[in-house]
Amino acid sequence: MPDRMATVSRHALRARRIYILLVILFLQGCAQLPPQNAPSPSYAFDRPSETRLGRQIQPHLQDRSGYSGFLIQDTGRQAFLQRAALIETAEQSIDAQYYIWNKDVSGTYLAQRLLVAADRGVHVRLLLDDVNLDGRDTMLAALDHHPNIEISIYNPFAVRSGIGKWLSFVVDFQRLNQRMHNKTFVVDGALGIMGGRNIGDEYFDLHPQMNFRDRDVLVAGPIVADLSENFDAFWSSASSYPIRQLEPDAEQELSLSSQLDQLRASASGTSRLTQVPPQNAAQALEYMARVLSEVTWAEAELVFDSPVVDGDTDTDHPQRAAETLLQLVEQTDEEILVESAYLILGDEQLDILEQISERGVRVMALTNSLASNDLTTNHAGYARRRGAMLDNGLELYELRPDAAACSNWIKMPGFCTEGMVGLHAKSAVFDRKIVYIGSLNINLRSIYLNSETVLVIHSPQLAAQLAHDIEAAMAPENSWQVTREANGELLWSAGEEQSWTHEPATGFWRRFKSGFFSLLPIEKYL
Repeated sequence: MPDRMATVSRHALRARRIYILLVILFLQGCAQLPPQNAPSPSYAFDRPSETRLGRQIQPHLQDRSGYSGFLIQDTGRQAFLQRAALIETAEQSIDAQYYIWNKDVSGTYLAQRLLVAADRGVHVRLLLDDVNLDGRDTMLAALDHHPNIEISIYNPFAVRSGIGKWLSFVVDFQRLNQRMHNKTFVVDGALGIMGGRNIGDEYFDLHPQMNFRDRDVLVAGPIVADLSENFDAFWSSASSYPIRQLEPDAEQELSLSSQLDQLRASASGTSRLTQVPPQNAAQALEYMARVLSEVTWAEAELVFDSPVVDGDTDTDHPQRAAETLLQLVEQTDEEILVESAYLILGDEQLDILEQISERGVRVMALTNSLASNDLTTNHAGYARRRGAMLDNGLELYELRPDAAACSNWIKMPGFCTEGMVGLHAKSAVFDRKIVYIGSLNINLRSIYLNSETVLVIHSPQLAAQLAHDIEAAMAPENSWQVTREANGELLWSAGEEQSWTHEPATGFWRRFKSGFFSLLPIEKYL
C-alpha cells in the first residue's frame, strides 16, 4: 500500500508540475507589448547632392528628366559587393529595412561596417521584422546603444524568445501573422537597393550547402526618394517598436559598450568572404562609378503596401502591390513570364489565369521543385494547386537543384559541384516591355497578408534581359517542365529523353510529407 500511495503521489506531483508549466506558457503567450513611447521625429535624408555619392550620380541624370536608373543584380556576389560599397561611401544616412538579417558571415560583416559608418557620423536606421530575430536582441541592443544608430522591430512579439514566443503567435494570430516582407536599402538619399534578397549567406553566394538564385535592383535618380518614403512609412508606423523599449533592461544587464568594441575589433575581417569588398570611401566610389556606367534609365513606379495598423488589415482583399500585379496582367496582350520562389494561387487568381489564357495570352512560370525548395510546407501549398494551374492554361517549370546554369548564377568557388541551388527571385515580364520586380512572391501570403515593395519598370531593354534570363532557367538542363497526361496524371520532363511520374530527385519520405501537408487547406498562411 505505501508503494502504491507513493506512486500515486509521484504521478500527482508530475501532473501538477505539467499543469503549472502549461499555465506559465499560456501566460507567456498572453503577454502584452509595453506601451509605445512617442518616438522623436525621424525622416530620411533628402539632400543627396550634398554628398559625394549624390554628386557622382548627377552627370547621369542630365537630359533624363523623369527617368530613374536601374541595374539588375543577377548574382549574390554582385548584390553583396554593391551593398558593402554603398556602406563605405555613406556620409549622411543609411536606411535598411529587412525581413531577415542573419548572424552569419555576410550578416555580421555588413552589421560591423554599419557600426564603422556610424562611428564616422553616418545616421543609421535599421528596421527588422521580428519573426526571425530569435537570440539576436543582445547584438541589436548593443548596436542601438551607439548614438548614431537606431534600431526598431516591426510587429514584435511580446515574448522575445523560446516556446512562449510561438504561443503568443497562436494567441495573437491576426496581428502577428502579418509580416514586413519588404527589403530596401538606401544610402545618402542617392542610391538604393530593393528586391528579393534578405541579408544572409544563402542570398550572397556564401553558403556552403545551399545558395539562392535571387534578384535585386540597384536604383538611382528620383525613385530613390520613393524608396525613402516607403522606409519612413514603416519606420514611423505604430507597429514599429524601438529595440530599447522591448529590451529596457539591456543596458543594466550587458556591457553594451564592450560589445560594440568587440564588433569594431573584427569589422575589417574579410578572410571568410570569397571576394573582398571595397574597404574605404575612395575604393567604394571608384567601384560604384563602374557600376553606374552599366545602369539603364527608364520610367518606373515604386509600389509598397501600407504598414499593419493594430492587426486590422483586411486580409480578404489583395494589397496594393498585388493589385498592381493584377493590373499589369489584365493589360497584357501576348505573354507573361514569371519567376516566383513560392507559387500558390487561390480561386480568384485561378479564374484570372483562365480568363487571360482564353484570350490568347501565354503565361509561363518558373518556381521551385520539391527538390530545390527550402520549405516543404510551402511546396505542399503549391502542389495542392498545381494541377488547377495547369488546367487553367499555365506553362509550368520547376527549378532543378543541380541546374547546369548554377556556375553562371552562383559565384562561389566549388559550390556547384557539391551544393544545391534554389529559387528565391520574385519578378515578371509583361509583353517584353514591362518589368515587375520586388519582394512579392506570387502566393496568397504575399497577396493578402505580408507587406511588400515592388518596382514597375517600363523598359524594353531590361524586359528583354530579364525574359532571356527566365527562359534560360526554364531550359531542360535547368528545370523540369510539369504537364498533365491524358489520364490526368502529372509528368515531369527534362526534354524529350527524360521523364518522371513523381517529383524528381526526391525520396519517398519528403514526397510523403509534401503530400500530407498538401491535404491541409492552409495555403494562405504559407
